[in-house]
Amino acid sequence: MKQRARTTHFRHRLLRRPSVFWSLLFVLTVTVSGFLGPVFSPYGSGGIEERRLLETPSSSHWMGTDSLGRDLFTRVLYGARVSILVGFGTAVIALILGTTYGIISGYFGGKTDNFLMRVVDIFYGLPDLLIFILLSLLFGRNLAGVLVALGLVTWVRFARISRGQVLQVKELAYVEGARAMGASNLRIIRRYILPNIFAPVLVTLTFSIPAAILAESTLSFIGLGINDPYSPWGTSWGTLVQDGWRAMRAYPHMIFFPGAAIFFTILAFNFLGNGLRDILDPKGRVNGK
Repeated sequence: MKQRARTTHFRHRLLRRPSVFWSLLFVLTVTVSGFLGPVFSPYGSGGIEERRLLETPSSSHWMGTDSLGRDLFTRVLYGARVSILVGFGTAVIALILGTTYGIISGYFGGKTDNFLMRVVDIFYGLPDLLIFILLSLLFGRNLAGVLVALGLVTWVRFARISRGQVLQVKELAYVEGARAMGASNLRIIRRYILPNIFAPVLVTLTFSIPAAILAESTLSFIGLGINDPYSPWGTSWGTLVQDGWRAMRAYPHMIFFPGAAIFFTILAFNFLGNGLRDILDPKGRVNGK
């Protein structure tokens, strides 16, 4: 009963904020459109339409066509599902790896904590781009490879935040009491640690999604992102921006629409993250940067 009341209270507080409500609605619309839109689109993502090369926006092609005559609106929809999947997938991989790592480090402390955090410091000291290039050579430049590579680059933030929270929570009286009563480490972590670090980790997750979308778009723009032209999952918004950059002066619509999709999606996620932080993390344990 109390859990249901807390859930209802949280939902009401979240939806009472106009910026959060509209941001959530925008994110859901983009996500659903990305996965269902291509199914209903009369145009495909591939092929060459020589009669429709580089058309400007019109009633038949809302965002115009690209250099191969493909409908740009359909291409943006295909790119949406890839970019959104990269954002969520990268954040989830980083969440699982980093939170598990941070909990182990913070809970057991001592030499274990010292060693594990030195590893985190090493990762922080290495350039993210260098790590990504090395990992992309190992896993490939397809969707799965980019997901894993970005996840392995971004997990350290979750590790530090979760470790810091665990160091505080494990000293609380009821945790000490559970340990004195003979509760196992796994039970203490599951029952007392995880619920108390949920809020800052969720806020970090929300900010990690747009960061991953921007990172993949930037990497694709400079030619280091997803490169799988024969796959329907091989085109992201960053790929479309790279294509549009070459013809930006003569055909600005090619870069404007995918660029706008990236901008407004990242903006919506950041508004959503700020709202969650204000509600779930009023003490400012996560700064969102």
